[in-house]
Amino acid sequence: MPKVRRSRKPPPDGWELIEPTLEELEQKMREAETEPHEGKRITESLWPIFKIHHQKSRYIYDLFYRRKAISRELYDYCLKEKIADANLIAKWKKSGYENLCCLRCIQTRDTNFGTNCICRVPKSKLEEGRVVECVHCGCRGCSG
Repeated sequence: MPKVRRSRKPPPDGWELIEPTLEELEQKMREAETEPHEGKRITESLWPIFKIHHQKSRYIYDLFYRRKAISRELYDYCLKEKIADANLIAKWKKSGYENLCCLRCIQTRDTNFGTNCICRVPKSKLEEGRVVECVHCGCRGCSG
């Protein structure tokens, strides 16, 4: 099984603690990329990839900011090697974006009316019983 992609520079201390989880997520990513997409819309076939990308970034974010289980050096290494998404993590640190699913949901240029995605609307403001599903990543509501 191939390892998580890395540069020639050796990883910092603590890498052996997070490597098994990252390898497992990388394996899931490969499976999601090769999964057949017949009968699905083009955007629907990308939803599992967005979900796994979110999981990987959230894992690194939680280890560094919430549990304080990894060093700054290892955190910076993961961002530099693009194991975690630095832009998404930067949004999670801001108030109101703690549960953001992906960056496409807050980009106004991707919507018809120049607004945020429907998954960013609070559930209390939506109609009763309405099922919300983001067209970009399949999120069912990340506004809280």
